[in-house]
Amino acid sequence: MIGVAEAFSPGYAEARRKFLQGCVAAGLKVDTHPHPLKGRDGEALAMDVALDGPADAKHLLIVTSACHGIEGHCGSGVQVFALHDAEWRDKARAAGVAVLYVHALNPHGFSHGRRVTQENVDLNRNFVDYTQPLPVNEAYAGLHALLLPTEWPPSPNNQAQIAAWIDTHGVAAYQAAISGGQYQFDDGLFFGGKAPTWSNRTFRQVLRAHGQAAQRLAWIDLHTGLGPNGIGERIFACRDDRAAYARANAWWGTPEAPVTSIYDGSSTSALLTGLMCTAMYEECPQAEYTAIALEYGTQPILEVMGALRADHWLHAHPEAAPELADAIHAQMLEAFYTDTDAWKGQVISQARQAMFQAVDGLAARS
Repeated sequence: MIGVAEAFSPGYAEARRKFLQGCVAAGLKVDTHPHPLKGRDGEALAMDVALDGPADAKHLLIVTSACHGIEGHCGSGVQVFALHDAEWRDKARAAGVAVLYVHALNPHGFSHGRRVTQENVDLNRNFVDYTQPLPVNEAYAGLHALLLPTEWPPSPNNQAQIAAWIDTHGVAAYQAAISGGQYQFDDGLFFGGKAPTWSNRTFRQVLRAHGQAAQRLAWIDLHTGLGPNGIGERIFACRDDRAAYARANAWWGTPEAPVTSIYDGSSTSALLTGLMCTAMYEECPQAEYTAIALEYGTQPILEVMGALRADHWLHAHPEAAPELADAIHAQMLEAFYTDTDAWKGQVISQARQAMFQAVDGLAARS
């Protein structure tokens, strides 16, 4: 076993080292997909993949981290702990469920302390059909200049205009306008991109290599930044499909805490475009697919949005004073990673429960 706090890491390089060491300890082969760029400290970057179970397993659970780079502090900790968790591994093996760990979907963002990829793209808005006209987010277009002012911290006038917008439209509308996804402003927040990113293309390769034998496929995608601190919201992560939602609730929901959905407004997340789950349907069409994003709360939504605004401003202003840059990096980390033993314990216990439930759900369909 490994200690709960010990499973987590303060940076990408250490997180990757712990993941690779965990794979060695578990006797698992690692498929490494090298990233074309280096990390913040010059380290090698990669999407690392390990399969615990037979390659031809009919039941497959995928557990992913760092779709939104900096959120990898949380997801990597869950994966590292799982690799050392003999009870968990025995549970999956006995049920005939193979487990595919995909470490650092977006290693560049993880290393550089950003949520986005090296293309400044939100990976979970990047799975759209780029041969077709891209969605237009008019509400975001009206806010873009306010969100990224010329100076940081924002002027009192800028803050007043943002506050007036929220007073008029509400916090939920503000969140939806910004986070739903936009494809017009390359330097903006929640930019979906103009083409598939490296992470998009590489994840599809992983699915083709490991997912096409599965008859039943489950996915737990680990995230942070929405909801009450330490609470893992189970957000439906499939198409708007009634049967899949019923399965997800049967596996992971309770009467007191049902699986939430972006489609009916029950989730803390807004309705999103370009979702990564699109790749599951396109690359593994033979499988019955059931999934959640496990979203752990950190700070109130306006504080998280403020950290994202600061991060994007800094990306556009590399000449910023080192003291300001350091403060923004620290603000981002706190918005997506609560570095306390109590929070880490909540993360592990809830993820572990969800993983056990996924195995039960897959096996019950035998």
